[in-house]
Amino acid sequence: MHMYADGGSRDKIIGSYEAATRLSPENAQYWADLGAAYDWAGRENDALAAFHNAQRLFPNSPDINWRVANFYVRQGRKAEALQSLRRVLAGGSIDRREVFELAALTTRDNKAILDDALPSQSSILLEYLNFRILNEDIHSAMEVWHRLLELNLVFPIRAALPYLDALIRYRELTELQESWSVLAARFPDEIPSRSADANLITNASFRHDILNGGFDWRIVPRKGAEVRLDGENRLESGQSLRIDFDGTENPYYWQVFQYVRVQPGTPYHFSGYMRVQGITTDSGPTFEICDAYDMKKLFLSGDGLTGTSSWLRQEFHFKTSSDTDLLVVRVGRRPSQKLANKIGGTVWVENIRLETEN
Repeated sequence: MHMYADGGSRDKIIGSYEAATRLSPENAQYWADLGAAYDWAGRENDALAAFHNAQRLFPNSPDINWRVANFYVRQGRKAEALQSLRRVLAGGSIDRREVFELAALTTRDNKAILDDALPSQSSILLEYLNFRILNEDIHSAMEVWHRLLELNLVFPIRAALPYLDALIRYRELTELQESWSVLAARFPDEIPSRSADANLITNASFRHDILNGGFDWRIVPRKGAEVRLDGENRLESGQSLRIDFDGTENPYYWQVFQYVRVQPGTPYHFSGYMRVQGITTDSGPTFEICDAYDMKKLFLSGDGLTGTSSWLRQEFHFKTSSDTDLLVVRVGRRPSQKLANKIGGTVWVENIRLETEN
């Protein structure tokens, strides 16, 4: 009757709900239904009393607290709404994104949401962090991240990578550097230490698995190219990174790369080793360096290697522009303009270094 009746049935509907609560006074759901009916009828005080009864009987019910929270939001009772949403999140049966959206509708005070609505659980905080990122609110996301660290909650390193990517997009590089340092301290087996090395490249000889985020290497899958670590074909004691081109594509290849934080107006020296086997076409792979935000400010590229070669060292000496603070170091290959332009063969890279030049 409540769902399908017209306005003239309002008193009858409320009467039925009231009868249900008299017949089953310990049924929390009936009290919540009565509260919703009173709310629908504009009887706010009666609705509040009914909802309080529902919460008293079943204080941790996500469904009941969800209905109560929506009532509180409509009434402008922010503190009570956030407290009810906290119980909703703790219960887990309501989609978290809907809960976050209602919390954001309740108040613009992100700290209040963190204090009053979010339980101290890493999975919830990380999901809320991603919610703020998707809503392009990087400063609120930063508050969530710092709350996660303050609580010293356990989380997998890969769960933090979307946040680091967002910091790159919004050019929050100081926060990015600090967050990466925190992760390096927390996950020493996954992020190699650079404390005694001037090399700015992370995982320079591929001794660790690739994280695909932060300041580590990234591999973007691409048709016609397979990328993996190779422990047999290597220059030193680590591993090499191997790219196999299958001869079906003529790509502008950039899909193996790393972001590197640098200082503006500073001279640097880059070096890296590359070896190829059976590389076809006149355009082969090489190392490339560019400004992460504008290649017009800085773009360096070596000579592409073709055919078969032993390990060869490529290097660049360069100075960053006055406003370059983040570089991309990558394995690159420009498309061939020849008729026979499909690239096949294998390239290995290893021992990559980027250092400030004195």
